[in-house]
Amino acid sequence: MSKPVVLIAEELSPATIDALGPDFDVRNVDGTDRPALLSALADANAVLIRSATKIDAEAIAAAPVLKVVARAGVGLDNVDIKTATTAGVMVVNAPTSNIISAAELTVGHILSLARHIPAAHASLAGGAWKRSSYTGTELFEKTVGIIGLGRIGALIAARVQAFGTKVVAYDPYVTSARAQQLGVQLLTLDELLEQSDFVTIHMPKTPETTGMIGAEQFKLMKPTSYVVNVARGGLIDEEALREALVAGEIAGAGLDVFTSEPPAAGGTAAALLDLPNVVVTPHLGASTEEAQEKAGVSVANSVRLALGGDLVPDAVNVAGGVIDPYVRPGIPLVEKLGQIFAALAHSPLTSLDVEVHGELNAYDVSVLKLAALKGVFTNIVSETVSYVNAPLLAEQRGVEVRLIVDEDSPEYRNVITLRGALSDGSQLSVSGTLTGTKQVEKLVAINDYAIELPIEQHHIVMLYTDRPGIVAVYGQKFGEAGINIAGMQIARREAGGQALSVLTVDSPVADGLLDEVSSAIQATLFRQIEITES
Repeated sequence: MSKPVVLIAEELSPATIDALGPDFDVRNVDGTDRPALLSALADANAVLIRSATKIDAEAIAAAPVLKVVARAGVGLDNVDIKTATTAGVMVVNAPTSNIISAAELTVGHILSLARHIPAAHASLAGGAWKRSSYTGTELFEKTVGIIGLGRIGALIAARVQAFGTKVVAYDPYVTSARAQQLGVQLLTLDELLEQSDFVTIHMPKTPETTGMIGAEQFKLMKPTSYVVNVARGGLIDEEALREALVAGEIAGAGLDVFTSEPPAAGGTAAALLDLPNVVVTPHLGASTEEAQEKAGVSVANSVRLALGGDLVPDAVNVAGGVIDPYVRPGIPLVEKLGQIFAALAHSPLTSLDVEVHGELNAYDVSVLKLAALKGVFTNIVSETVSYVNAPLLAEQRGVEVRLIVDEDSPEYRNVITLRGALSDGSQLSVSGTLTGTKQVEKLVAINDYAIELPIEQHHIVMLYTDRPGIVAVYGQKFGEAGINIAGMQIARREAGGQALSVLTVDSPVADGLLDEVSSAIQATLFRQIEITES
């Protein structure tokens, strides 16, 4: 038999080739030469890329035997994941390859800001000797605030603690026990901004986190404080940042990422480059020899596993290994239940039971536990979440996870429930099922309130005291704002008690309107849920 063809479309380290071993027909092509790439993909079983090669619908269509796309790095902007998934092509990356490099670059930005290193270098290189112009500040006994205490945040905490700093953090999904283990004090976002001398952000970029540091947040910060972003462009409102720097609301900023890369001439990001109190680098978070080698070796190992039919640690779109066809439709359902659970949770998760009831009792459903964790963490951590790193993310946060399987399902053939304990002592559960020949994904319960509603992209969940006229109140307010309600379910345990209302809407709802409606109906729970497709 001929060897599987592995196509290398960009320059990778020699260690990457060594990690592939002798079992493959390794070929090379210039991924930026489009005709050559499409031709070479015709009989490729795997393709290894970095950031320059675009694997889009056209490329996937040109690769009828392709099984895996491997990105030697973290970002996957140059891969059409949805099309790859539809075609049954696994997409893998190297999500941990650059975490040390990113953490070290963050510390480098902090030191550069504290001691004015880039400006002092430019001055001296230009022939000036202006020691008094570059008087800096020590890190010793300063407060460093970390927004997002995931893997990179934890590495930064350990490194800046060596300078004798106090480290505080904001992360609504990290337990106090985990923070205590890291020697970090958890605060609200406002408290962190008010107390910190240096603020560094390490959050995923979602609709909720885009622009999360803006004009209001800068007004809370000390005029002597600095902000650093080595995570994702857009987490900091660049226009608000420029205004804060010019007005002296904060002392300076260190930026490695921008909303537009490279910063477009005349744009807000480009306007930041001219400010004397800004230190910038051109997206260098993963640009170390070590990170590049780790990335190459990591994806080479993933390719070996994928082409061997094994579970792949860093698959971002599908789980590896053999999954029974009867179990497979439940994977996206459970991922979405996990996202709903995370959106409804009002404090950090401490334990999670994944309960599988019904005919699935006869199958290996361990992948559903992974799917639940993937869903729970998808929108709340900065790392790309896969079926294998999801348990590690739970372990890092001190979350205990159990899979419970039985045949008891009186109302549906199968019901899957995510039941969790939160750090404030409360419980939360969400349940879902697949119905009909089309296997429609439905939400069938929240905290034992029975409903039956197809899971869509946009939902609003409300809990309030049952009384006449409530539906008319929120129906009118959403209608006046042009928000169309596409579906609705209301559940209650008794008349006049608490009522749960779940709406399906056609578009996202602005925060201001959500607050207005919540206040108008005196809701005790009010959440907007945005489902992210894998």
